[in-house]
Amino acid sequence: MSVASRLRLWVAGLRRDGKRHLGSLALFAGVLLAVQLWQIRGVAGGPLPDVALDAPLPVLTGGGLRQSSLRAEIAALQRAHPGQNIGLYVWADWCPICKTIQGTVNGLTQDHPVITVAMQSGPPEKVARYMASRGLAWHTVVDPQSLIPGALGFGAVPAFAVITPEGELRWPTVGLSSGWGLRARLWLAH
Repeated sequence: MSVASRLRLWVAGLRRDGKRHLGSLALFAGVLLAVQLWQIRGVAGGPLPDVALDAPLPVLTGGGLRQSSLRAEIAALQRAHPGQNIGLYVWADWCPICKTIQGTVNGLTQDHPVITVAMQSGPPEKVARYMASRGLAWHTVVDPQSLIPGALGFGAVPAFAVITPEGELRWPTVGLSSGWGLRARLWLAH
């Protein structure tokens, strides 16, 4: 059998099997979409609720610790980055998927304003030690009681959403996310 005829057989097999695999791929994508929609079913889009914005919580920035609120931190980032969307990343030190995407979030913080919320990860000193041990220089609100994720409707971590310049929550996601997926959310929220 010549090389040309082998190549024709291979291409014919690829066409035949490709159609079958395309259906499997579509089914897989549909299941992923359904799971994602189920995970964010309780997340309320639109204006952020006051209970999430006004709770006085410890904030870690640049190695320092201070008391503030999510509302004050969002306002400070909006002043520093006028007209830009802000990423809101909710994580926990005990979450294995959060550890997996730390590099992705680090890359995102280089290009976009991002506030992170460390939920149920202990007191601020413990969170600061954890972040230092992993080389994370994130702008982090420490939320040991999960006030912010609970008020926003996030039931699991990691979670990500976009805060628009108008203060609305958009494009939430829960679970494993790619860098391009997070960047697309920031871009689409405009």
